[in-house]
Amino acid sequence: MKKLFIAGPVDVFDDVLAAAGSQVVAHYGRDFVALYHRVQNLLRPLIGSSGDIFLMPGPGTAGLDACIGSLLHTGQRILVPVSGFFGERLAAVARASGLEPVTEEFAWGTPVEPARIRKRLKQERGIAALAVVHHETSTGVLNPLAEIVAAAHDAGVPVIVDAVASAGGVPIDMDGLGIEFLVTVANKALESPPGLAIVAVAPRAWELMHEGGPRHHGWYLDLRTWRDYATRWADWHPYPTTLPTNILKALDAALTRIHQEGIDRHFARFVETSERVRGGLRDMGFEMFVEGQYACPVVSAVRARSEFSVSELTAYLRDERDIMIAGGLGPLEGQIFRVGHMGKATTQEYIDAFLRAMEDFLRMKGLAD
Repeated sequence: MKKLFIAGPVDVFDDVLAAAGSQVVAHYGRDFVALYHRVQNLLRPLIGSSGDIFLMPGPGTAGLDACIGSLLHTGQRILVPVSGFFGERLAAVARASGLEPVTEEFAWGTPVEPARIRKRLKQERGIAALAVVHHETSTGVLNPLAEIVAAAHDAGVPVIVDAVASAGGVPIDMDGLGIEFLVTVANKALESPPGLAIVAVAPRAWELMHEGGPRHHGWYLDLRTWRDYATRWADWHPYPTTLPTNILKALDAALTRIHQEGIDRHFARFVETSERVRGGLRDMGFEMFVEGQYACPVVSAVRARSEFSVSELTAYLRDERDIMIAGGLGPLEGQIFRVGHMGKATTQEYIDAFLRAMEDFLRMKGLAD
């Protein structure tokens, strides 16, 4: 089995894996609905949300598709700050939904600058929403969410936050910031298997969705469909489709583990792991692609070295040491590699195995004693 040090999915802990591998149960009825509501409530303090939370089968992109399509009409304009691969994807999702994405471009590896967002919102007419990636995993940058949201709200613009790679890994206060929509997944910093998009919707967002009549989106990804089932079928089937029951059981186990560990301690574990891994890599002569306050503790982006290729390093780790890391995306292909710090990758065993493997690779290349 490969040890996963990628940006997600992650190697989950044994109790979570056991829940995923338990006997399948029905996706409706009193007992399963109780589980569904328990998971919703366990999620709330991790994202700071007292509003509606939907557990939607599918990837994070499905949740983003649902938010964008449920809020906006065909032809409307949406501002998307782009500072990496997933900012570009967010703009592509908006475009495919029949919207006009207005992009504000930032150099990959640098954070989104709130001052430029404010300026662009003043310059552009008819911006109906802002959609932003919080943690851009293609670069390892954690964008300044509070300041970006404030810039949008000062312009009277609602915000959709792609927190797919940040929620559960760093503190987020959705209510406190007034975020209208937030999307994450089970399989990254929440340390559970893939299969569920988590969509949080603030009360104000429903008011906005009811303005101006029907949207262009379909039925399954229309958030009003999910709210209708949560209301009318609340007792035994508060969702419009069959849920992946074992994935939900695994997420329940993962969230229970996080609460038992302590939420602050959970966040600290990512910080401590990233600091140790980055420190070890620096000692070996590597440079981080992002430094300081904007370097997210969930994923480290590391600059390539001239003595060998990223593909050579990743192949050695994969084939010789059963360790998987991620390479660069888009223009960063071959320029960086990325190391995830989630799930079992935060354990002493995994950290030691990774750093030893890196030292052995350098020794093999004649670059270490």
